[in-house]
Amino acid sequence: MNAANQLLYNIALTLLPEVGSVLAKNLIAYCGSAEAVFKASSSKLKKVPLVGEVRASVIEDAIKNGSLLKQAETEIAFISKHHIQPLFFTDSNYPYRLKECDDGPPMLYYKGNANLNAPKTVAIVGTRNASDYGKEATKKLVNDLAAHNVLVLSGLAYGIDIYAHNAALENNLQTVGVLAHGLNRIYPTQHRNTAKQMVEQGGLLTEYTSQCAFTPHNFPQRNRIVSGLSDAVIVVESDVKGGALITANIANSYNREVFAVPGKTTDRFSRGCNFLIKTYKAQIIDSAQDVIEAMNWQSEATANKVKTRQLKLVLTASEQAIFDVLEEGENGIDILLAKCNLNSGELSATLLEMEMNRVVVSLPGKRYKLTV
Repeated sequence: MNAANQLLYNIALTLLPEVGSVLAKNLIAYCGSAEAVFKASSSKLKKVPLVGEVRASVIEDAIKNGSLLKQAETEIAFISKHHIQPLFFTDSNYPYRLKECDDGPPMLYYKGNANLNAPKTVAIVGTRNASDYGKEATKKLVNDLAAHNVLVLSGLAYGIDIYAHNAALENNLQTVGVLAHGLNRIYPTQHRNTAKQMVEQGGLLTEYTSQCAFTPHNFPQRNRIVSGLSDAVIVVESDVKGGALITANIANSYNREVFAVPGKTTDRFSRGCNFLIKTYKAQIIDSAQDVIEAMNWQSEATANKVKTRQLKLVLTASEQAIFDVLEEGENGIDILLAKCNLNSGELSATLLEMEMNRVVVSLPGKRYKLTV
């Protein structure tokens, strides 16, 4: 099958009613290709996990209608005209981080020049109602991350998102906006100029075609892409409900590192960050250096300094026991209790001391690892 025909069926597959990301991949796995799905018998469709008799009938009717292929043709014309790159999940250049996510979108549409498989990626998200504190924290985080050449991801929304994108542009970092709509529009329209700059110094990415309806449901769906593309998610300001908390929770489910900037307990848009920290769903940070060390992104010179300093530390017997366990890899409190022959009080006190000396770093879920 030629590439143009393959693209036609790949796009049409994503337009099938009652077929989400997971089911689309199941259909490909069982049928062999998107074209094979469109030519599969009813009995074969029914055997695909998550399909069943009723859904198979819906899919079959949609295929027989013929309109999906026409919609796909329209979309191909649109992406060709606007120099948009389609990325199907079986393509070699599809973002590898998203391939690890079961519900990663089967098709992405990308306009830009950033490497979506960049070595270091960070999502910076937060409330649309950013305070001066949140704006300043975002700007400083990006400024301090610039030396490590990270790809900055966010959602091009009001507030923390747009401040993260603009700070990245100012620091000559590539930045990608993940959209909750097709590339036929920019929302909010006030961010159009920033979006244009991002296409030249990063990119715009979406799973939605130009023909898809623009609905509120798209926004939480979009957040899984932000999380999935990231090595780390940083929440700067958020209420206890909202898109940033959704992004953080999804990131935890994907085993991504999550960080949160703390704030006053009386500030509404610090409550979400404080909650993430309190419930061990995010590591507390007060600077980009905390992120850099937790992610082991130190420059070689900095890393060597840290190693030299640690080698000079004289560890107590309790610290040495913990160090020996964590040399095997990160571990949780339960494993440390079982292997270190310490009671919970001794273990907590020793871990705190080691954390203050930057020998260990705490992770979400009461887990710990060595800093180098």
